[in-house]
Amino acid sequence: MTDTITLTEHADVIAAFRSKALRQALYDEGDVVMADVLVNLHGDEHRARRRLENRLFRRDAHERYERELFPAVIETSMAPHLAEGRCELVELSHQLLMNLAALTAGVDRPQGTVEESLHLYNYLMLFIEGATLAHFTGDRAAKRAEVSDALECFDAEFLRPSIERRRTLLAEEAGGGERAPDDVLTVLLRNDDALNLPHEVVLRETCFFLLAGAHTSATAFNRTLDHLFGWLDEHPDAADRLRSDRLFVQRCVHETIRLQPSSPIAMRWALAEVTLPSDRVVPEGAQVVLDLMAVNRDPGIWGTDAGQFNPERQVPEGHGPWGLSFGSGMHACIGQDLAGGLAFSADREPDDHLFGLVPIAVQWMVAHGARPDPSRPAVVDPASERGYWSSYGVLLG
Repeated sequence: MTDTITLTEHADVIAAFRSKALRQALYDEGDVVMADVLVNLHGDEHRARRRLENRLFRRDAHERYERELFPAVIETSMAPHLAEGRCELVELSHQLLMNLAALTAGVDRPQGTVEESLHLYNYLMLFIEGATLAHFTGDRAAKRAEVSDALECFDAEFLRPSIERRRTLLAEEAGGGERAPDDVLTVLLRNDDALNLPHEVVLRETCFFLLAGAHTSATAFNRTLDHLFGWLDEHPDAADRLRSDRLFVQRCVHETIRLQPSSPIAMRWALAEVTLPSDRVVPEGAQVVLDLMAVNRDPGIWGTDAGQFNPERQVPEGHGPWGLSFGSGMHACIGQDLAGGLAFSADREPDDHLFGLVPIAVQWMVAHGARPDPSRPAVVDPASERGYWSSYGVLLG
């Protein structure tokens, strides 16, 4: 039998994240989407691909998304909902973040229609179920087959035309033309000789960046608004501050991510025996569970109210305001600065600060009077053990 060891101490979890002897294990069951994608690689293979893809997440790229692209996406996406005076958060948030995730991943939408976006959204939601298959409560074999079929259709409808367009653009670039777009798919194609990836891996890698970029940010967006609705009931005088103080909104997002990581655990396989800072020994072959919910709510670090939403909380020295929800070491979330921004430093001017896409979207909702719709109460998704909502009605205006 395989030993399963659960870690709940901060120093042990940090060491586990950074240990080269512990390999990613969280997505083994979701290999229909996640096999051989960046987050599942280890060692030199992971280092080589991450080094290439890291270039897409530099500060200049973040600034372009945050200050140029995303505000226009919000206004365009939200206009019909604002006119109607209501929206459904789960679908809205995934569609909103999917628009930018598609740009990052390199998924073209040549028609540019609402119908095309909804079609891509349906693929996205299936890919999310495939990636989190370990937490799916229904028939996993049937869901795996459904996701596999969806990948084939997505490949024909979206990926192969996107590849063909980029190969043409790369050929023009090589002949002295304009530089091809900076996205994951272009990076993989530009470095095809070095990476030598089968088409199936290119397909899954592109899908991974699409689903990860949209889903984790959408989840943080929904959960932050849910916390803020309760917070505003108790602190009605905070509404003006939320509308005017983006740094405070960012702290609300970080506090939410600390309390509710996108995945409540991380998992690793021990490739060799590991001794942790607590002197606990992990034997070779053991499965290691990193309990992020426990370490992020440790009263010894975060105070006696560690399990409560408190955006006024003083962040302990040496800790990120989001706890360990973004991971650490080689598999730290590649898009965390884009989604949640940087922890604010007092020696920088606010105008030079990156707030992140989720705080910007949350502040837009608060500024436009977002509040729970009593006629459409939130419903928890019964098909997942991760505590997602399947629907969440909100009024606007």
